[in-house]
Amino acid sequence: MRIAVVGATGQLGTDVVRAFVAQGDTVFGLSHDDIDIAVLDSVSGKMDVLRPDLIVNTAAMHHVEHCEQNPEMAFAINALGPRNLATVARHLGATIMHISTDYVFDGARRQPYLETDLPRPLNTYGNTKLAGEHYVCSVAQSHFVLRTSGLYGTSPCRGKGGLNFADLMRKLGMERRKVRVVDSEFITPTSTSQLARQMVLLSRSNNFGVFHATAEGSCSWFDFAQEIFRICKLPVEVERAKSEDFPAKVPRPRYSVLENGALKAAGLNAFGPWQEALCEYLERNPLARLDVTVTAN
Repeated sequence: MRIAVVGATGQLGTDVVRAFVAQGDTVFGLSHDDIDIAVLDSVSGKMDVLRPDLIVNTAAMHHVEHCEQNPEMAFAINALGPRNLATVARHLGATIMHISTDYVFDGARRQPYLETDLPRPLNTYGNTKLAGEHYVCSVAQSHFVLRTSGLYGTSPCRGKGGLNFADLMRKLGMERRKVRVVDSEFITPTSTSQLARQMVLLSRSNNFGVFHATAEGSCSWFDFAQEIFRICKLPVEVERAKSEDFPAKVPRPRYSVLENGALKAAGLNAFGPWQEALCEYLERNPLARLDVTVTAN
């Protein structure tokens, strides 16, 4: 297949390019310098030249606070961008695969969300991502929309800045012997390499629609940190903190666990337990690459 990956230099996009290349596909990796998804002419001009069979959109305005401060920009990138990509995909007779988020839900329940559950975003980021989903589903006949949660990967997420949670904890674990982590917010940590492999598998099917795509299981950020230190054999004491101890500027869901119901119903769920994927990530990405400076306690 000829595949155009939008956001190819990002945290997820980098692994998506690798995964499709590994399957022998012809992959065109597109960064913001190559295409501005908020501008229809930019999208159509680039895609008319590439003529892809599949357009994969991993690009988004991820920073929750920045989205709240700049709702027009967030809507242009997270909603109109997917609309433009879907419009061009329909024109070319191509399929679109669009990445969405657990933030389309409010986190008020305490059991994993299914694809059939009613979204209720709490913030601008979630609302604009949900709008992007609606555009993709209503405009493109052949579409995959994948909601995911708690992503971490080797490449940095430039939209959020800094290290992912796994690498941040490892860095802190080399500098300190005690950290405080929230225990009242629940997610499913999901590695970008595992998600990318799932995307390749799904792309080979005609099971179009909305899918939840996360690793199996769930944990609090506190549990996530403890597992990181256990695998890395770092003697760090993890103290429990409440959300109120680290007040957020923007409301966020406290329960962001998704159930891969649609993938399982189609017999296409390739995810394993989140602990296994985390162990694989930490083993493949040694501490040395973080260039950490160890300080005294």
